[in-house]
Order: sequence, then C-alpha cells, then structure tokens
Amino acid sequence: MFEKGLLAQKRILITGGGSGLGAAMGRRFAELGAELTICGRRMELLEETATRFRSEFGAKVSTIRCDIRDGAAVEAMMDQIWQDAPIDILVNNAAATFIAQSEHLSFRAADAILAPTLHGTMYCTLAAGRRWIEGRHKGVVLSILSTSTVTGRAFTVPSSMAKTAVLAMTRSLAVEWGPKGIRTVAIAPGAFPTPGATGQLRPEGRDESWAHRVPLGRAGEHSELANLASFLISDQAGYINGEMVVQDGGAHLRSSGAEDLLRWTEEQWASQRASRTKG
Repeated sequence: MFEKGLLAQKRILITGGGSGLGAAMGRRFAELGAELTICGRRMELLEETATRFRSEFGAKVSTIRCDIRDGAAVEAMMDQIWQDAPIDILVNNAAATFIAQSEHLSFRAADAILAPTLHGTMYCTLAAGRRWIEGRHKGVVLSILSTSTVTGRAFTVPSSMAKTAVLAMTRSLAVEWGPKGIRTVAIAPGAFPTPGATGQLRPEGRDESWAHRVPLGRAGEHSELANLASFLISDQAGYINGEMVVQDGGAHLRSSGAEDLLRWTEEQWASQRASRTKG
C-alpha cells in the first residue's frame, strides 16, 4: 500500500511501544524505514521488542525506561533523546483503563487512569512541542484515543474523560502550533484486541458476541491501525491537522460498547472489584 521508504529519515518516539498497539505501530514504522525510540516502564519488554525489530528490518531502535506519569522523568527522557537529534514524530499511545462502577472509584483508582492517559500524554506533548518550537523543527503528534470521545462510555468514565481531554488538546494545539509547522492528529480505534486491554475491559461474564454487532462483523486487525497511523504521521498527510479519524468498523454508530454492563448484577461487579484488587 505504501512506498517502502515512506518514513525514511523520520525519528519517532512511541510511548508504551513495547507491546500491544504501540508495538504494532512500531513494527510498521520500522518496516517503512523509520528510526524508533520506544519507551515504557518495563525495560525487558522494550528490549525484546527492539531486538525483534532490529532483526526483522535492520531498523535502528532505541529503548528508554520512562514513567510518563512523572513530568520530570519525561523531561529527562526528551533531553536524552535530543542529545542525538530531535524526534520528528511523537506517538502518544500509553494509557490505562479498566471497567468499574463509577460510584465505587477511589481517588487512587481514578488517578491510576488519569495519570498516564491524560497527564502523561500532555507532559510528552508539551515537552516535544517546546523543543520543536525552540529549535524551529517541524513535528507531528499522533494520539491514540477512543470512540468514547464521540459516544461517552459508561463504566470507563476516567478513561473517557482523559481521552476526550486529549482530543481537545489535539484540536487546540492544531491552531496554536500549526503556524510553527507542528501538526496534531489522532485516531479513535474501536475493538483492536490486545492481551492487556482485553483483560481489563472484557473480563469473564461480558457479552461474547460483541464482534458480530460491529457493522463489519469483526474486530480490527493491528496492521489496519498501523497502516492508518503510518499515513497520518507521514508527509503524505501533511494537510491533515487537528483531526481525529475513527477506525472501528462503524461500531460507534450502533453502540457505545458498554450496554451489556448495564445488565451486570451487584455480585458480578463485586467479583470484578475483587479480581482487580487482587491483580
């Protein structure tokens, strides 16, 4: 679909790049010629992913352990990266979520979602943008959001709030930073199952027939999201700014994706809270 060197000479930082959708995007970016830096909290996982990309594509891949919930750690990471050269693209992928009855959320539980999903994304975006502006360097920020930004979503309220706030940031910075040569774009994926997200969002007891209710009748393939991301960060999408592309097979036109949880019993919710606490 794409020219082999579509992302050649592009330096890309992916938060949460060691697994899931972050790794799927990183794989495609490397295949298209990009130089990658992937960050996360588990260095062993990052190194495993980086080694795989180096072996498969001969790609240049760096790893940095960084907890993006810590603004000072984000600044230190950016300083380390900029010692070699500026990045050209930031992919805000790292996030957290789980299902819960909102009235049972503690401050700590809410902050566990807001800290990486909202604060970490903002810290990374501002840190990269500041350096781009100071260096008169063009850049692109791609944020991975959710269709909850369109529909809202019961039982994942902190995540829905955080993702919607990041969409507001995307649109606001498109105007503020566009004149400085910085584009901000976003993707709102539907169901692209990953082990981490599936464990948090689709525990035992949830409706197993959800994929059949997607208008296209299936979940998304990771390669499909990676291809869309590759286009949006490339120079071929150079006139797209401040936009969020929904990629969910039309599912958000039918449902927010949480309706089955309205039928859960108190016993099921109690079991879910216990399993999350234990985990």
